[in-house]
Amino acid sequence: MKKYIAEFIGTAVLVILGCGTAMLVGCSAAQGGGYVLTALAFGLVIVGMAYCVGNISGCHINPAVSLGVLLSGGMSVKDFVGYVVSQCLGALAGAGVLAAIFGLGNVTDMTGGFGSNGLAGVNGSAVAGLIVEVVLTFIFVMTILGVTSKKAGHGSFGGLVIGLTLTLVHILGIGLTGTSVNPARSIGPAIVAAINGNTAPIADVWVFIVGPLAGAALAAVVYKFLEKSKD
Repeated sequence: MKKYIAEFIGTAVLVILGCGTAMLVGCSAAQGGGYVLTALAFGLVIVGMAYCVGNISGCHINPAVSLGVLLSGGMSVKDFVGYVVSQCLGALAGAGVLAAIFGLGNVTDMTGGFGSNGLAGVNGSAVAGLIVEVVLTFIFVMTILGVTSKKAGHGSFGGLVIGLTLTLVHILGIGLTGTSVNPARSIGPAIVAAINGNTAPIADVWVFIVGPLAGAALAAVVYKFLEKSKD
């Protein structure tokens, strides 16, 4: 149970600080400062949470990462389900906190949807959005599997490498899809946005569920193949 609580907390923090930064400073390519700050916010949260709850749950805080670990043989189906439920609930709670802060404080949401993902950067193309999310998640999960492999020997630097990689994929992806690579991170803000009257994000949220999960599954298959080939 403690690892599920850790995943809940970690995912809530990711949404509060990552999506919250996007809401506050904006994340369009035209606003370079906000763009970079949003990318850094998501990456730095991963670094912080990796050293905070990593020793308890592994700090997946992302259903796509959990799927990659599951397919790589690193966790049971029971734990996978528990992790995903905890992550989605954490994201929903985090988005709820943002709704309270921005609503009660009458703060403008620069993203218009609680930092939720969208397809505006790819002109509404679901296919293009899927490609972006599959590719970026593949890169992210491949990095995680490599860094956390017992053969890698990265030790205490793993959290930093993973956080920097998430920052990197955000730098490319923000202007295209807002960068999900994490179904929970997309689901929570989309639901809260819908509750508050903005249903646009929930209509496209399937892209940010299917894309990251497909990218994670592909990363797990490719990494296992490469690791076995090396052996």
